[in-house]
Amino acid sequence: MKIVIASGKGGTGKSTVVANLAYALMETRDVVLVDCDVEEPNLHLFYPAPSHDLPVTVAVPDIDLTRCTFCGECGAFCRYGALTILKDRHLFLPELCHSCGGCRLVCPIGAIHDLRRKIGIIQCRAPAPTLTLITGVLQEGEVMAPPVIKMAKRFAEGHPLILYDASPGIACPVIETLDGADFCLFVTESTPFGLHDLTLAVSVAEELGIPAGVVINRSDGEDEEITSFCADHSIPILMTIPFDRQIAAVQNAGNLIARDLPEWKQHFAELFQKIVSYMEEKQ
Repeated sequence: MKIVIASGKGGTGKSTVVANLAYALMETRDVVLVDCDVEEPNLHLFYPAPSHDLPVTVAVPDIDLTRCTFCGECGAFCRYGALTILKDRHLFLPELCHSCGGCRLVCPIGAIHDLRRKIGIIQCRAPAPTLTLITGVLQEGEVMAPPVIKMAKRFAEGHPLILYDASPGIACPVIETLDGADFCLFVTESTPFGLHDLTLAVSVAEELGIPAGVVINRSDGEDEEITSFCADHSIPILMTIPFDRQIAAVQNAGNLIARDLPEWKQHFAELFQKIVSYMEEKQ
């Protein structure tokens, strides 16, 4: 089963939920945890361990200037502004290149070939016998997160239970993370911003046809707007985490409530069972 933990906005506690869920499950089954928030990955802070690093590269065009006639066909094809052809030289902005290969295909004289360019790394860790942590890290200054996410997901393929920590928001990195998922768990909070961004995130899951559920984090007991929205969209609320001083103290120390507060380990195990039951009902 592939479960994505996502949120419409940052700061809702998405990474906290996925880290605690992994801890609650790893005593009874093998779990693969994939940090797809490649611009700001942080799950390794909860599960420190030595890592084996592998580079992530993408194809970028290499123009043979001894053959190029500066006809401009490649620049005209590029819709991302990565390649501009002047009358006697070319301007290439590698950060904007989407590695589609179109410039190479449209070149009438075959003057363009591919080069590999490093944009990030994949870190593989084994912090526990039953837990594998795969972290995607986008190189500083780069903007193309999807290739790093795709590579991180590829390393996790074939495992029976995979938990993906998505980036906040609804942009391309989230779409890439959601691709092929069986279920999406949205973490939200009972604030106007929380509801607004949950609305956007749910619309993405609906468009992709991915079943979804909700965790309300830092609940102050006034969750009526969130519960009403979820009822209108037939989305189950699978867990509510209260705005509690003891929970906040554990989390502010960088620890897991599933580890430090035994009752929450059971709550997160029950959360997983609710997801499984919901998926069985949907089939």
